Amino acid sequence: MSPTRKPYPSDVSDEEWALVAPYLTLLREDAGQREHALREVFNGLRYVVRSGCPWRLMPHDLPPWFAVYQQAQRWLAAGCFEQLAEDLRAVLRMAAGRSPEPSAAVLDSRTLRSSPESGERAGYDGAKRKRGSKLHMAVDTLGHLLALHVTPADADDRAQVGRLAKAVQAATGESVEVAFVDQGYTGEKPAAAAHEHGIELEVVKLPEAKRGFVLLPRRWVVERSFAWATRFRRLVKDYERYASTLADLHLVAFVCLMLRQAAQLATDS
Repeated sequence: MSPTRKPYPSDVSDEEWALVAPYLTLLREDAGQREHALREVFNGLRYVVRSGCPWRLMPHDLPPWFAVYQQAQRWLAAGCFEQLAEDLRAVLRMAAGRSPEPSAAVLDSRTLRSSPESGERAGYDGAKRKRGSKLHMAVDTLGHLLALHVTPADADDRAQVGRLAKAVQAATGESVEVAFVDQGYTGEKPAAAAHEHGIELEVVKLPEAKRGFVLLPRRWVVERSFAWATRFRRLVKDYERYASTLADLHLVAFVCLMLRQAAQLATDS
């Protein structure tokens, strides 16, 4: 953090920065084309995702918005956050006494209401009665991100199983054997799509005599992960012009969540 400004709650801690800096240093610190401290640029990205402010309304004591935006695009294009997510997930799993790569996943989707920026590509989700975009996501049984992508809200969840399953296996080295889903994924086609990538789809059904709220085995994990994402105000609605940007900012948010947990482990050890 710059010594001339007060810290924001979204700023990266020293422990977190020690973990993340090697992944984000695409050029040497003394590179001639670098005008702003890399840590401050990362703080700017975290501020946008956490606070929900538009790029052009970033505080003046952080690097200029266009510098943060351009560097974020470089990080994303280089796959920095994907690699961070994979390595942090492995560390957290081993700390919890699990194997580095999961054998099970949980799949689900979440509909985000559209905004004027995203309106042109929005779809209508009849079940949720929302017009917007749908985030399709897979997590491990601890709730850590495995894969995600964004579609219009009217996309059928079952039609996205194959794409998610393929991404999950690519992220885990094909270690996942079973994926837990809700009753919206029933049918032969989604099961076949998952099986094509070596994953058995297991539908977790509601109890027949349901009364009020019921915590479904396995399924609650992904719902908690969606709740974690809503702590980042930029992700509460779809404020992005492009679906890829919405997916990228979710990736950044989940990296920040895992980074905090990993830094806490390092502090406690």
